[in-house]
Amino acid sequence: MRKIGKNTIFAMVFLLGLFVGKSQEEKEKPIHDLELELEAEYRYFMDNAQFPGQEDHYPSIAIRPEYTLEWNKGYESINFTGFLRLDRDDKRTHWDIRELYYQKAKNNWELSLGLKKVYWGVAESNHLVDIINQTDAVETFDGEEKLGQPMAQFSYITKNFGTFDFFYLPYHRKRTFAGEEGRLRFGTVIDKDDLGYESGAKEWRQDLAIRWKHYFGIFDLGLSHFYGTGREPLFVFDALGNINAFYPVIHQTGLDLQITHDAFLWKFESIYRNADAQDFIALVAGLEYTFSNIDGNGLDIGLLGEYLFDERDELALTALQNDVFFGSRIAFNDVQDTSILIGGIADLESSSKIFSVEGSRRFGSNWRMELEARIFSAIEPNELILSNFSEDSFLRFTISRFF
Repeated sequence: MRKIGKNTIFAMVFLLGLFVGKSQEEKEKPIHDLELELEAEYRYFMDNAQFPGQEDHYPSIAIRPEYTLEWNKGYESINFTGFLRLDRDDKRTHWDIRELYYQKAKNNWELSLGLKKVYWGVAESNHLVDIINQTDAVETFDGEEKLGQPMAQFSYITKNFGTFDFFYLPYHRKRTFAGEEGRLRFGTVIDKDDLGYESGAKEWRQDLAIRWKHYFGIFDLGLSHFYGTGREPLFVFDALGNINAFYPVIHQTGLDLQITHDAFLWKFESIYRNADAQDFIALVAGLEYTFSNIDGNGLDIGLLGEYLFDERDELALTALQNDVFFGSRIAFNDVQDTSILIGGIADLESSSKIFSVEGSRRFGSNWRMELEARIFSAIEPNELILSNFSEDSFLRFTISRFF
């Protein structure tokens, strides 16, 4: 997570320098915008540690600067988002360039060059088709946080046939796992440098992806294909329980579909992943129904339900192989932007369950508080992934100041 190839960085700096120089020729004065978020976080693990060296209390601080420079009436820009966290787990102490890219839009096309985050998908509980960026596995348990991905992205927007996105991805970034003192880790501490590559080019294998998205009335449809080094390592367990892992070269075809009908959102994601070492199909399907403006006070309550399937069974790194997700999203739509998400995932083949609560609220114009709880309940020992986290139920509290 701390390393990006020098050649990539030099190329980005060179390109950004050219574009900044060009911006000086514009008659219109560039527009600058700088924001900074400072966050204090405290995580408390409610059960005794399962592995030696682990603690119960994990305070940390994080910094998230954002900078945008726009010119040419907003059709050209440079965008930067940084991240730094200091934590008692040395593997969770990390920094990252989430985004640093040049973007140009003209007529019906758009070009982006640099490190960028791209999100695909519609599901709530598992983002199957979202494959462009590597997961920041030490930052959050649910995989929502992503690392910046070096890329060239070209988007072509048509009037009647949707949008086509083309991606050239010259560099692969490895996933970082919790260290010996960290929680939410495997019994065997995994060092990302010990994970190899199937490709002889290693992290410099040149990857490609394409996505088409379009809407037809109430239907929003996306089709994608990725060819390159997978973002998810392939884990192989030997007879003694030791873990061998590497990043395979994969083909992944994805489909995401959302149907909007009255207060219903019907959601579906599915992938087929092909590699020399592994072939499988995975899907998530469900719905969300929202009761809007209850009693005329702006309160919205959404009910969510999804089914998750993965042919890899217990070897699925997400541990979501035959499960159901249920939850409720509550938005107060008040000045403080108060929201709550309550949910749970139950394994249909065992007693294993995960319950979660996430809430956030703003104070004034510069403060935000967040609360998160994850409860691992009745995790069975034969769960190869979740059994490592069976004693890692935690509470997380953060308070952020914006400048």
